[in-house]
Amino acid sequence: MSITDRKRITDYIKKKYGTKPEYLWKRYPDYAVFRHEDNNKWFALTAGVPASKLGLPGDSVVEVINLKIDDLFFREMLIQDEGIFPGYHMNKQHWVSVLLDGTVSEQRVRGLIDMSFLATASARKKEKVRPPKEWIIPANPKYYDIEHAFDDAKEIDWKQGAGIKKGDTVYMYVAAPVSAILYKCKVTETDIPYRYEDQNLTIKALMKIRLQKRYDRKRFTFEVLKEKYGIYAVRGPRGIPNTLSAALKR
Repeated sequence: MSITDRKRITDYIKKKYGTKPEYLWKRYPDYAVFRHEDNNKWFALTAGVPASKLGLPGDSVVEVINLKIDDLFFREMLIQDEGIFPGYHMNKQHWVSVLLDGTVSEQRVRGLIDMSFLATASARKKEKVRPPKEWIIPANPKYYDIEHAFDDAKEIDWKQGAGIKKGDTVYMYVAAPVSAILYKCKVTETDIPYRYEDQNLTIKALMKIRLQKRYDRKRFTFEVLKEKYGIYAVRGPRGIPNTLSAALKR
């Protein structure tokens, strides 16, 4: 993707989100900011920066787009990929700089723009526009016989994790002594009123999940998740890297 293709990215943002670029700095006349109308937060910034500022050889100017990634684990995975760097001139814990020179496909750039738009949106807009998401959620067999939960029913009630919505996919990680992902489920209903609390567990709402697939308990073990996908703990609902998502769908 070249500077000419930067226009295609700008056109994509205009068409999908109705947002025009803003040029805020005389010193950097080509820096273009894109932001939400309702909360004025930036979700993208396109700019030409010296290659050396990204750790690349030479002093030629390269085109980048800065995007926010809320999921810190996913961000760490992203910056291992060619053409994606910690955010230049931005908070490096939450932003990435993506080359617009063809190193990263335009389709992927668009997907990351969509993620950044959602990450910076107001709570009301997030609820409206967020696409279905994939999660790993923990299940402790000490407190619930999850291995037999789907023996007599394809759909069960489960503790609703923060951020999970109807239409999302949850992969159930069963804790020790199993220590593996065993089930893929679709969330069919959320925000079911329920109150429960003891020394081990607090539940404020339930969701309904429908079984879609079972996995062999030796396939996605804790060791595999740790060594191949960089997942070192599953203590609550969490997003998953693209590589694991692809493997779970095979």
